[in-house]
Amino acid sequence: MSDDVEVAPADVLDLPVRGEDGGIAPEFLELVSRAIADSDADVLRARVHGLHEADVGDLIEALQPEERPRLIELIGADFDFTALTELDETVRVQLLHQLPPHVVAAGIRNLDSDDAVYILEDLDEDDKAAILAFIPAPERVALLRSLDYPEESAGRRMQTEFIAVPPFWTVGRAIDYMRETDDLPETFYEIFVVDPAYHLMGALPLDRLLRTKRSVLVTAVKTERSYVVKASEDQEEVARMFEHYNLVSAPVVDDAGRLVGVITVDDIVDVIQEEADEDLRAMAGVGSDEELSDTVAYTARGRLPWLLVNLLTAFFAASIIDLFSDSIQRMVALAVLMPIVASMGGNAGNQTMTVAVRALATKDLGSHNARRVVVREVLVGLCNGCVLAVLLGAIAALWFANWQLGGVIASALVINMLAAGLFGILIPIVIHRFKLDPAVASGVFVTTVTDTVGFLAFLGLASLWFRG
Repeated sequence: MSDDVEVAPADVLDLPVRGEDGGIAPEFLELVSRAIADSDADVLRARVHGLHEADVGDLIEALQPEERPRLIELIGADFDFTALTELDETVRVQLLHQLPPHVVAAGIRNLDSDDAVYILEDLDEDDKAAILAFIPAPERVALLRSLDYPEESAGRRMQTEFIAVPPFWTVGRAIDYMRETDDLPETFYEIFVVDPAYHLMGALPLDRLLRTKRSVLVTAVKTERSYVVKASEDQEEVARMFEHYNLVSAPVVDDAGRLVGVITVDDIVDVIQEEADEDLRAMAGVGSDEELSDTVAYTARGRLPWLLVNLLTAFFAASIIDLFSDSIQRMVALAVLMPIVASMGGNAGNQTMTVAVRALATKDLGSHNARRVVVREVLVGLCNGCVLAVLLGAIAALWFANWQLGGVIASALVINMLAAGLFGILIPIVIHRFKLDPAVASGVFVTTVTDTVGFLAFLGLASLWFRG
């Protein structure tokens, strides 16, 4: 850290955490770094303890790798391990490796089960076992049960702490129970009614509970839950259900219908963000788990496969150009103009593909409306192609003083824009029908089609014009 910033002791509590750019303020980062170097636990507790976990997470990422475990050790039992859920996976795993297993175990014991599972799930089995060995058996079994569910499933996201009451309880007894019990979930929006085998019978939202007379049975005011999540269900499907029905929380049941947890909207917000980031990276040929904190070698290795595929498809497009090498040699203007046709088609194809991939992900595009959407995208390509063709044809004609050349490139652009609209929607649909992820593979194929059609249309029409 730089020694240019001087921090007076009186200013310690007044330093802003965030700078004007929204990141951790340099002065605050300098203060924390110096306190770590001086092993000043009092300053760290005064300034870091009590911050929101998102701010602490950003602070940890801004520190040097060797400073991160020291921060946690110096704050000690006052450190909130929820902050680790805000870290990039690479930083979190690296930090967990640097901390003693008993320290991690003590920290995650104070967390909701969903946060504890989120922290543990990216570790290898040996590291998990070393940490879980310091956790009492009942809590360890609950965590292992959640970790046994598939990755990206509701079981991994659910919180196993919830309030369940028997059907013969009254509203008053349920309220008294919540007032007198110390180990309730930190945040909850409803209580659940279950039979002796813990089969879900319904739910009772807190607002309805508080508006009902104490003598009324909970079964008389419970809701018949139609929005129940299975623990094995994909988290993306759960997020779609929350979005569609405007849910705040939903019960999670196992295959036998027994209540095993609850999933809340704060977890769903994280799922929506993760899935959107994953789709965005996949469309660009970037690994779904790539983080800014990853090493150069790991990042390069993750991006290389799709670049190799792009290289192969580029050779295919180049072979189309080679077929018309004689025409290109006879008129240099063809070499100047043909990238324009391919580029415009590629951009239009990517626009259509992006809309299609998103619509498939949200279930807005299916067999019921596929034909209408395909026709719409083709017509959009035709409309935009005609407008751009007039502009491009006029510019090319004036540039090279050749109106016939302007007509050729205008015609080629219309053809390629039509192909972009058609294949930009069809390729994701076809890939989706084969149960593959259209976000991963669509971009390469759409680009190949628009490049090939663009070169073939322009150079083919130009060759016919030369012969005429």
